[in-house]
Amino acid sequence: MDAGSGVLMENNTVVVEEVSGLMAAINGAERILWCILFSVIAIIVARLIDYMISRVLRRASQKVGANFTPLMCGFVVKVVHAFIWVITILIVLQIWGINLAPVIAGLGVAGVVLGFALQESIGSIFSGLILAINTPFGVGDWIDCGDPVVSGTVVGMDAFSVTLVTADNKKVTISNKAVANAAIINYSAFDKRRVDMVVQIEYGSDIAKAIGVINGVLDGYSEVDQEKKPVVQVSALDSSSVNIIVRPWVPNSEYWNIYWRFQKDIYAALESAGIGIPFNQLDVHIHKDGE
Repeated sequence: MDAGSGVLMENNTVVVEEVSGLMAAINGAERILWCILFSVIAIIVARLIDYMISRVLRRASQKVGANFTPLMCGFVVKVVHAFIWVITILIVLQIWGINLAPVIAGLGVAGVVLGFALQESIGSIFSGLILAINTPFGVGDWIDCGDPVVSGTVVGMDAFSVTLVTADNKKVTISNKAVANAAIINYSAFDKRRVDMVVQIEYGSDIAKAIGVINGVLDGYSEVDQEKKPVVQVSALDSSSVNIIVRPWVPNSEYWNIYWRFQKDIYAALESAGIGIPFNQLDVHIHKDGE
């Protein structure tokens, strides 16, 4: 073999290597493009599934008389959302050829560590599930809950917490675990609510007349449920007054309107009837020595 043939073969080898390298680069770029394409498709599909499931659940929660409440819907939607995106991330990792075995093994070890570190959060998730299933309250209900007790209107619940808005427009967030582990008082659970009030009159007043005046004021309120006769009875003989309990039943939405209105009207009615409203007083008797 002469020198010219050797140079030619060497040049051919270089060309083949360059072509092979170029083909490998093209194949690598093509694979990256396919991975990007499939990843984008997986994300789009996940978003569509998430949207459709959320829409179906919200529609189901809005049906009249459905056991699946909006509060339960909000909780389930967030859990489903997290589950879908965890699965999507695993699919995307698989598309890129990442071996998931070490990842899963690592997640197992990390899960044990995180389980101890996040036990309160995990407890809140399960407590939220219990609250969503039992539905002791719904969005828009006025409740007392937590320890210390917080009062407010329920505006939402997620996997970790319940959100209230107080009467003075403060936003309060309480963990589901704290809510589930304490007594929950739901003032909006029923359409009717009893208003508990006390009217104090002076000793020596005509009790029967005072009761008649109180019933007369209540009879003038169209909101008072007349089927459930209001309770108007003497409840206690206090140190400076005779106490009369007044307990009418009213629509839940009218509770405070009736309470405040009655305080104003009963004062005027008792005054017109000549029945005095007492105030705290102390009688002092002075005795001279020898008397």
